[in-house]
Order: sequence, then C-alpha cells, then structure tokens
Amino acid sequence: MVRGFGWAAAFPDEVWEHVFSFLAADADRNAVALVCRAWHRIERRSRRRVFVGNCYAVAPAAAVRRFPEVRAAAIKGKPHFADFNLVPTDWGGGAEAWVEAMAEGWPHLEELRLKRMVVSDDCLELIARSFKNFGVLSLVSCDGFSTAGLAAIAANCRNLRELDLHENEVEDNCLNWISHFPESFTSLVSLNITCLEGDVNTSVLECLISRCPNLRTLRLNHAMPLEKLVSLLQRAPQLVDLGTSKFSADHHPELFFKLESTFAGFKHLKSLSGIWEAGPAYLPAIYSVCESLTSLNLCYATIQSPELLKLVSRCKNLQRLWVMDLIEDNGLIAVAASCKLLQELRVFPSDPYGVQPPISLTEHGLVAISAGCLMLHSVLYFCRQMTNAALLTIANNRPNLTCFRLCIIEPHTPDYISQEPLDAGFSAIVKSCKDLRRLSLSGLLTDRVFKSIGASANRLEMLSVAFAGDSDAGLHYILSGCKNLRKLEIRDCPFGDKALLDNASKLETMRSLWMSSCSVTLGACRQLALKMPRLNVEVIDERRGRPLESWPDDFPVEKLYIYRTVAGPRSDTPPCVWTV
Repeated sequence: MVRGFGWAAAFPDEVWEHVFSFLAADADRNAVALVCRAWHRIERRSRRRVFVGNCYAVAPAAAVRRFPEVRAAAIKGKPHFADFNLVPTDWGGGAEAWVEAMAEGWPHLEELRLKRMVVSDDCLELIARSFKNFGVLSLVSCDGFSTAGLAAIAANCRNLRELDLHENEVEDNCLNWISHFPESFTSLVSLNITCLEGDVNTSVLECLISRCPNLRTLRLNHAMPLEKLVSLLQRAPQLVDLGTSKFSADHHPELFFKLESTFAGFKHLKSLSGIWEAGPAYLPAIYSVCESLTSLNLCYATIQSPELLKLVSRCKNLQRLWVMDLIEDNGLIAVAASCKLLQELRVFPSDPYGVQPPISLTEHGLVAISAGCLMLHSVLYFCRQMTNAALLTIANNRPNLTCFRLCIIEPHTPDYISQEPLDAGFSAIVKSCKDLRRLSLSGLLTDRVFKSIGASANRLEMLSVAFAGDSDAGLHYILSGCKNLRKLEIRDCPFGDKALLDNASKLETMRSLWMSSCSVTLGACRQLALKMPRLNVEVIDERRGRPLESWPDDFPVEKLYIYRTVAGPRSDTPPCVWTV
C-alpha cells in the first residue's frame, strides 16, 4: 500500500467499487487505478465501460484481460480522414479480432458501438450467438457486412433495445431481414436504418413497431413512400426521436391531412430529421410539433430559404440545428431571433463545387447566431467568405464555444474585405474561448495563427488543419503548445521533418497524428520510429511501388499516420501501408 493510504484498507472492496461507479471519465478511473495496488485491482474488476479510440492502440485480448467485467464497449477504427476519402479503403480497422476476444472474455457484454470499422457478417453472427443479454449494437461509418448479418442479430438478440445503423455501406442481400425478429420480440427502444438502400417491407416493419411499446427512436431510410410513412407512424405516437423518409410526392390533400393528423398525435416528439425533397406543400403538416422540438436535422433537405424560415422560426425550444446553406443569411437571422436556446449549429454546403448559382450565406448569418443564441457552444459552418472582424465578433459574443469548425470552401481564401490572412480572427477565437476542445481551420493562414493556437488553446483536444501555414514553424508551435492535444489532422501544409522530430515526445501523449500532402520525408519517419518505439509510424502510399526498404531517406511521404500503441506494429497492413 502506498504511504498515506493505509486508511483505505479499512473499507471493503464493495464500498470502493460503489465509490468508483461515480467516476464517469476514463481519465479519472485511470488516475484512481494508479493510487495503489488495491485500488488498481478494484478498479480493474469494477469497470463496466471501455472506450478504445484506436483499435490498434491495444491488443484486443489484452484489453479483455485488463477489464474482465465489461458490459459496454466502444471502439473506433480508421482515421477520421476516412470520412473524406483520404484513407485507402483497404487500410484496415477490421473488427474480427475484437469481436472474437469479446466473445471469449466478455460473456456479459450488453452494448457494442463500432465506428469506421470493417464488420463482416461473421462478426455479426458471432455477436448474435455469444452474448445472451446483448442489448445495443451501433455501427457508424462501417462496411463489410450485409442485411444477412443483420438478420442474424434480429433472430438471436432477444433483448435488443437499440439497433443504430448510420452512414454504413451495407450490401442488401436479405430483403426481409426485419422479419427475422421473433413474434415475441418487444424490447426495441431505438431503431435507425437510415443507411440502408433497399426497400423495407412496410407490413413487417409495422408489425415490429406495433409490438414494441417502448420504441422512442425511429429513423427510416429514404426508400419509404410517404403514404406508407403515414401508416407506419400512426402505430408509434410515443416517439421522441423521428427520422422520416423522403417528403417527395405530388401534393394530395387527403395525404396531407393524414400526415398533419399523425404529427398532431405526437405528444413527446423532441427530435426530427428527414431527407426532404418536397416543395412547401407538406411542410405545414409538421408545424404542430415544431414548438416542442429540441433537435432538427435538415442536412439532407433541399428546402429553399423562405420555407425553411417558416419552419425553423416556429422551433422556439430548439437546441440543435443541422441544415444546408439553403437557409441563407436571412434564415439564420430568423434562427437567432427565434431559437434562444440553440446550443449546436451545423451548416452544410448544398453545392460544394460551385456548379449552381451562389447561395446567399456569408459571415453575417454566423455573426447573427453568435449574438442571438447565448447558449451556443458548438459550430460547424461551411461558407465561401469570412472576415477577421466577423471572427473577432463571434469570439467576443461566444467565449463559451467548445467546438468551432469553420470550412471556407475555396482553399487559401483571405479576408474578402481587407485581403489579409485570417490569422487575427482565428487567434481571437482561441484566446477568447478558453474551453475550446475542437477546432478546424480554413482560409488563408500563416504561421502566426499557429503561434496563437500553441500559446492559448490549452484545452484543445482535436485540431484539423488544411491548406495553411508558411513553414515548419507552424507545426512546431502546435506540438510545443496545446498541452491537452489528443488528435491532430493535417493536409496540404508545408510542415515537415524538423518540427516532427523536435517534438517527438509530444506524440506519445497524443492519440494520433495524420499528415497528408505535407513536406515529411521517409528519413524523418525512420528516425522517429527509432526514437519513439512505442509509436506506430505508418507510411501510406497507394502507388504501390518498390518495397519501403529501397526508398531513399529524402523520398517524400504521401500520407503519414502516427499513433500511440502498447500492441506494437499491426499484422494486417495492406500493400499500400508500411510500418516503419
């Protein structure tokens, strides 16, 4: 026992297990485990939830041995840039080894959440067979499986409460997979099938929904016809979270009144999303639920500004809004006036390649939101122009921001009024927002902004940088500062060898570093791998030329992924990935 902690032995292990149960953060539990051997043992056996931010950071079997009583696990695979098609499709991130280890060592597992991983039908079948109390399966941005694997989950997981399928690539080879839920199955609380491409048997889905009285979340795919949607929703008036299918059909008054009556019957609805392509004809049908909504996701809705304004202005209690830039400045000004409780705003581009006439969405809409929505703390904003003055105003209005992701669509875009870099504006954001945890930079930026970030962003955990900076100094400022940085993503920046090697020790405190189209050489990667053996240094080159060993030290690295691991180099690298 560590000196000064002899009093701890006076309490039974059960007391400490109860005390530790109030520690929700992994960092707190990790700190507790370091106090003494007894607490390490107790924390080990009392931990019920495990999060693995990189599936290669630890061997699956080691994780299972370390925490034998886990009930819920969340694991991430491919790097974040996989969402932007910058990671090779065959890079890795297979779930098989993890699922096999869990099946052997965590028989009481109830929840499994996988993100950006390759999940085979065999994995799903093993999950279905192995955990008799299994209740939650969430697959986000995964691939490799089909509806046949989902059929195995439906048939065997008799206590399933949540099935969340979001932005996955799923092969549709079992048309009626939903029919595999037994007739006695009634436990479903959440069902999200938005990513499925094929038609869904409506009558089977209606039966499933009818016998699940506790269903609170239902998110449908786009293939559901509007008239079938109405029939379906009439069986679930208790919904709290609804994702609809396409609102795209010729206007029929009878159908409109049925839809309006159905939504009027929703007394508990708080969250609404949809792939709406209709004109304004059917939108008034949902007006009855607008005032009760706290979340509205219109990021796939091609509704123009006047109709959006009428809809959103009715959502007085909205806390989260995702929308396309079709809302324009006038719509965001209306949001600022109407939605005083707004906490999160995401504005996505309807035409990122500029084929259509320009949308009237500028910095003015975001400035209005920052002035009118005092609880706003998270922003993702795609636009084509910005000014330092606007960023300074946003920083002054909302020092409570924890997430600020500004994506100016055209790289190297300066302040469009002064033609100056946007250094001053982003510097104001990091200096004013003391609790900023996530930041994405864009526009014309020099090394000066990275100096400000390194000096001021003390709580920053994730930073994304593209097409920015003057020299290696920019990377040095980031790595030598930002003491809580966990993930750093860089593309198309003039950052290279010296800053990487001079700050090698910082990389061991981080989860990962991604660099693509930068100025890193293979020689620097080799030096880094020798200097820091607990890091995996992976060079990615899809040209698949000669073996890595034959490349000279001055060979430019196309893509570089560095991550901390206690498992050593992985054994499943494809031909385009070399571990240095």
